[in-house]
Amino acid sequence: MKTFLLAVAAAGAVLACAPWILPDFWVSLAMTCLMYSALAVSWSMFSGATRYLSLATSALFGLGTYTTALAMQSLPWPVLIITGGLVAAAFALIAGAAVMHLRGTYFAVLTFGLGELVRHSVTYAEKTFSGTVGRVLAEVPSNAVVYWTVLALALLAVVTHRLVAQSRLGFAMRGIGADEQRSATFGVNPRIIKLTGFALSAWFAGAVGAAMAVRWTYIDPHSAFNPLIGFQTVLIAMIGGATTLRGPLIAAIGLSLLSDALRLNFPYAYLVLLGVLLIVCVLYLPDGIASIKPGRLFGKRKERV
Repeated sequence: MKTFLLAVAAAGAVLACAPWILPDFWVSLAMTCLMYSALAVSWSMFSGATRYLSLATSALFGLGTYTTALAMQSLPWPVLIITGGLVAAAFALIAGAAVMHLRGTYFAVLTFGLGELVRHSVTYAEKTFSGTVGRVLAEVPSNAVVYWTVLALALLAVVTHRLVAQSRLGFAMRGIGADEQRSATFGVNPRIIKLTGFALSAWFAGAVGAAMAVRWTYIDPHSAFNPLIGFQTVLIAMIGGATTLRGPLIAAIGLSLLSDALRLNFPYAYLVLLGVLLIVCVLYLPDGIASIKPGRLFGKRKERV
């Protein structure tokens, strides 16, 4: 564990230098990679272990974004990020208490539906109480501050994933993913464990949303609760290997760069290409990129006689 923490600290120190040595375009691209790293790692911390396919990331991200939109002028920046995460975690606890007894496609569809419910509820509240839809962010932190915040959240997500995986909570979540009924017979309370893991994962999504909100000068429900953010998070985690830590990290960097290149060169087809990539990975790499071994890729060397 000590070696792991030293490696994370070293990587963080190197990445923290980016705003000083890289052009703004590359800093923005690195920020996107870090955002999806934090989202995918925190998503896999719960969904990869429990096998509960959550499609609520866009709702949790959007709640953090709207927290920034509403409280930007009244809260200090660090408190704002923490508050955005707490709002998302509170929503996860309430929503999880209602739908966590479901599994499989039922759970996935309902978590996606909850995201749409939140988006329309925010739109209705904006029109009813504010007379308009959307918020303008006038004074925002510098691009470097936002980058360092997202970097800190990504590093914290990585460390938390490792700590949870080695804790009783992680063992309990993996037991639920393997056989929920059997794990209950060994003294695990599946409902409490699932709600705890879901809320912990949600905190990161909300905190990242709160940090990334300032990249837009105008925030409305359509941009804040963008389903693409949730789908791409799931895509990254599944392609990388949702049951591992390194898989989502590798896929977050690779797919963020690939998505940016496809969006620039094939603006009307890049989602189709990403969908094809997901289908190929599901068919030929069901356990993700992290399951690839050199012998599997290049064939095993023949033993000498």
